[in-house]
Amino acid sequence: MTTPALLAISHGTASLAGQDAVRRLVDAVAVRLPDVTVRLGHVDVQDPDVEASLAALPAGSPVVVVPLLLSAGYHVHVDLTEATAAHPEVHLAAALGPDPRLARVLARRLGELRADASGARAADAVVLAVAGSSDERANEDCRREASMLAEQLGRPVVVGFLAAAEPRLHTAVEAARAAHDRVLVSSYLLAPGYFQDLAAKGGGDLITRPLLDADDPAPELVDLVVDRYLDCIDGPVASTL
Repeated sequence: MTTPALLAISHGTASLAGQDAVRRLVDAVAVRLPDVTVRLGHVDVQDPDVEASLAALPAGSPVVVVPLLLSAGYHVHVDLTEATAAHPEVHLAAALGPDPRLARVLARRLGELRADASGARAADAVVLAVAGSSDERANEDCRREASMLAEQLGRPVVVGFLAAAEPRLHTAVEAARAAHDRVLVSSYLLAPGYFQDLAAKGGGDLITRPLLDADDPAPELVDLVVDRYLDCIDGPVASTL
């Protein structure tokens, strides 16, 4: 029986800090799965792309592609689905979100804002900043994550999109400000980069760090990637071995 490789596919970013943060997540996954070949590829911006990443693995060997994406939109339903369709030995796992574990990390990031006197307060509004997609399925995934975060916090959370969908982050922040003195922006972005910089300009009083940054990756994120891989092995991959 050949153990399937794990090919983690990120969106890709031009940010060196973002690239490093994602790489350290994949490295942590490799430590957790010492008997598994773990590789990193990208669906956009960076190389290697999906096809090159698959070609670098032994021909005909089983592979599980784990999208390092927070929602299942065009990249999952079209790009990755098409890229893996021609390879019967390659199976596509679910996106990372929505998931309650991500909500726990988001809540912890908000808690970090309490580190100084101007930090988070119970009366502050919370707006979840998400990238946004032309694929409504991805946007709905983000709304579900906002509901999970609201349950985690015990207070309402609204969504503000940075592109492609409404309401845009700035609009959501201004609407929240009408009923609250301050608005906290919770960054539902995987790593530093263009969208994190954009979210920081969205009008919130404070903004959290992205899910990954210069620190070691949160255990929940490592667990998620590992579990997406294992869930796929327990299902369709097992039947091909």
